[in-house]
Amino acid sequence: MPRLNRRTLLSSGLLLAGASALGPWPRRVLAQPRLTRDPFTLGVASGYPTPDGFVLWTRLAPEPLAPDGGMPPAVMPVTWEIASDEQFRTIVRSGTAYAEPDWAHSVHLDVEHLEPAREYWYRFTAGEARSPVGHTWTAPRDSGHLERLRFNLASCQQYEHGYYTAYRQMLADHPDLIVHVGDYIYELSWGTEHVRSHGAGECYTLSDYRVRHALYRSDPDLQAAHAICPWLLMWDDHEVDNDYAGAVSEEDDDPTLFLARRAAAYRAYYEHLPLPRRAVPFGADMRLYASCRYADLLTVHLLDERQYRAAHACPPEGRAGSTRVSPEDCAALLDEKRTMLGERQENWLTGRLRASKTTWNFLGQGVVMAYENEDKAPAQRFWTDSWNGYPAARARLMRQLHDTKVANPIVLSGDIHAFVVSDLHLDPANPDTPRVASELVATSITSQPTPKSVLGRYQEYNPATLLATGEARGYVRIDVTRSDMRADLIAMETVRERTSPSRTLASFAAEAGRPGLMGRSK
Repeated sequence: MPRLNRRTLLSSGLLLAGASALGPWPRRVLAQPRLTRDPFTLGVASGYPTPDGFVLWTRLAPEPLAPDGGMPPAVMPVTWEIASDEQFRTIVRSGTAYAEPDWAHSVHLDVEHLEPAREYWYRFTAGEARSPVGHTWTAPRDSGHLERLRFNLASCQQYEHGYYTAYRQMLADHPDLIVHVGDYIYELSWGTEHVRSHGAGECYTLSDYRVRHALYRSDPDLQAAHAICPWLLMWDDHEVDNDYAGAVSEEDDDPTLFLARRAAAYRAYYEHLPLPRRAVPFGADMRLYASCRYADLLTVHLLDERQYRAAHACPPEGRAGSTRVSPEDCAALLDEKRTMLGERQENWLTGRLRASKTTWNFLGQGVVMAYENEDKAPAQRFWTDSWNGYPAARARLMRQLHDTKVANPIVLSGDIHAFVVSDLHLDPANPDTPRVASELVATSITSQPTPKSVLGRYQEYNPATLLATGEARGYVRIDVTRSDMRADLIAMETVRERTSPSRTLASFAAEAGRPGLMGRSK
């Protein structure tokens, strides 16, 4: 990887994205860096495997909770090595990256030209310090054949609400991938009986978000989960601001001010996660939606339901966040022009669905998509922050899935701090219309649950909802083969201690070519 200079940064847009906010370009490069403390306190990570490579990440931060990470305001050379064995006897690629202070001394490598369908190990060196070793892999060729793949679905990990015991359990699963669908950090404190503390108030500035990410990334179980396998990532709201919608904040701030805050949050998000170069933020804009294909077996379509969505319908007076409304009292709810994904992303998704050649197609995104009426029919009452608040957008997506005839679509969601399992119908409100997909909603890693009264209404009033429970924290373990898909809802006994037993709360299965989920065991 060539050294980044001012000319290449200008042409790529990286300098333009941050120079005005962060000050002049630091010209000094530490030729012989000396670090008195371990700079790899936040671990290592990989993501987005392709047939010839993957993304590698680390960040130099000897004092991770300091605003500058404890690093000098200079460019730091970081060597990297990729080996075909855990002992690094055979190093297949190596080079030098340059950790820039403008990007919090983070390192992102889009590695290419490796062999497909292979395991690899990687590490970084800065000065005399060496990072932990990470494990990752390259995908099979798109034209190749893949028999099976296991991945874990995670969301909602409020640091103060508990320990990341779910990630410790994931290590025993030996997943090929971890798919995280939002609320990787929380910008504010909430809930009761905290187990640990943010140590600071709500995030607004770039420094605030950097320190919050560093706090979360300092957790050893989260670091271990990042090191064991590659990740795919999609945000929801708490990476920026609760219930935000596009350029509208929960508190209905001036959009100019809120977009400056969003730019800071997006930048810190990029700096702390193994995201590909195409996702680099430009101010308040960041391209995160993507399709990731794994041979002929499955494709994961990652959908951004926050950055481009229309404002919430009929918000409470004096704010702009979510609420519960009925169509009778909120005509705006049914406006055909309201969007969840934005026109460009909707068109992109149609093209990706039509082009898909894989047996399974997973749609990873942040919030509940299933029709969830919280009142007894014929009365209607909906929570507006989920797809229930954007019924026209959901109807368009159901029609997309039906008309493109995409094979075996399964929606992967989070946000609600509960396991919710549903079938999705062409007319979302009418379970007698064809089933076009199913949805698996992961409970939270730590975040405290939705009230039982709400989840009880989900299951009582909605026949397409097969299960809705917030009784446990945990994740979903998904095994995919060419003939079927099995989803195990893994529940932790407690997150108030660093270690915890787990159990399978329920299991669901789907057969390739047969829409809908079948059976459950408890």
